[in-house]
Amino acid sequence: MIRGAILVTIGVVVAPLLGGLIAGVDRRLTAWFQSRYGPPVWQPFFDVMKLFGKEKLVVNGWQVFCAYIYITAAMLSVVLFFLQSDLLLILFVQAVGAIFLVIGAFSATSPYSQVGANRELIQILTYEPLIILAFVGIYLVTGSFKISQVLLQTKPLLASLPLLYIALCYALTIKLRKSPFDFSTSHHAHQELVKGFLTEYSGPYLALVEIGHWYEVVLILGLCSLFWATSWIGIIVLVGLTYLCEILIDNTMARMTWRWMLGYVWTIGLAMSFVNLIWLHGR
Repeated sequence: MIRGAILVTIGVVVAPLLGGLIAGVDRRLTAWFQSRYGPPVWQPFFDVMKLFGKEKLVVNGWQVFCAYIYITAAMLSVVLFFLQSDLLLILFVQAVGAIFLVIGAFSATSPYSQVGANRELIQILTYEPLIILAFVGIYLVTGSFKISQVLLQTKPLLASLPLLYIALCYALTIKLRKSPFDFSTSHHAHQELVKGFLTEYSGPYLALVEIGHWYEVVLILGLCSLFWATSWIGIIVLVGLTYLCEILIDNTMARMTWRWMLGYVWTIGLAMSFVNLIWLHGR
């Protein structure tokens, strides 16, 4: 009981702090790659506090409701991850939050918000199958969708699921909204003048969305850590290198169209996933 309470506290309190810190490191490394000094690592926290201090302006009440559902679903999915729950349940909870965020964007009449919402739906359609197939691969290796069973393995999952991990990294790039898949919204000023499906979110409600995104970053990196859960050093190295590669890709790739994303990810990503699954089944 005490252990569960500690894990819930970590999921609710520590996860967004870690997510904000990761966002700050991301900005700093991006600035370094572009020969700039960049903002301090704590800048994301300053930005969110500034948003909470702004006036509450919304298009309609439904948008407020969707923002709260999004951050609640993101928080709950991280808590379930730390409680070593079922991977499919975690994915379902996270997907509900993502869909409600899009619904909130659709509730506004702004053309930027409408177009961004449509693009975000396409992104969800693109990365969700990759995550599901990664979970199927984990099931074939461990015999369960439970994270607790993954942690009992004596051999890193990466040895059995290398192609599925690469496909999961595609999903990570899309979920982080990094180039070349950042066409529904962008975190960088050089990419967007109008912030896609987040255009009509402002003030405290935009802060809630940002915190929810921090939760999702921790969740996705947590899923990556499962592929080397046999060693803390392995987890740190794998997650660190993976996120560094994401930053490098973000700074070296130009944005592509949604048609290119859907075609490329579904052909290359799904092909690698099925090859890995067939190899597992034939062992």
